[in-house]
Amino acid sequence: QVQLVESGGGLVQPGGSLRLSCAASGIIFSINTMGWYRQAPGKQRELVAAITSGGRTIYVDSMKGRFTISRDNAKNTVYLQMNSLKPEDTAVYYCNADRFPRVWGQGTQVTVSS
Repeated sequence: QVQLVESGGGLVQPGGSLRLSCAASGIIFSINTMGWYRQAPGKQRELVAAITSGGRTIYVDSMKGRFTISRDNAKNTVYLQMNSLKPEDTAVYYCNADRFPRVWGQGTQVTVSS
């Protein structure tokens, strides 16, 4: 059974940082492109960043320079380092494996507020 478990969210002040983790099980993690997505209240889920099996990274323009995606295939885990957080980054963050597009975890809440 495929499982994705996100963690690391929380409440942070504007300008602060968080590191999200997503642990995958039930898949051959290393061959999947892994993506981080987010969904803010009243909005559609959107791509934040992705990392291919070969380590190539892809970022949405508004995240470039602030967010860094990485993966540890030995731990079946993908990370999202988020710096210089803004209130508009407030959302539930999810990870996804491209070969299992319908499988989503419970997400982790990120709230950026003073």
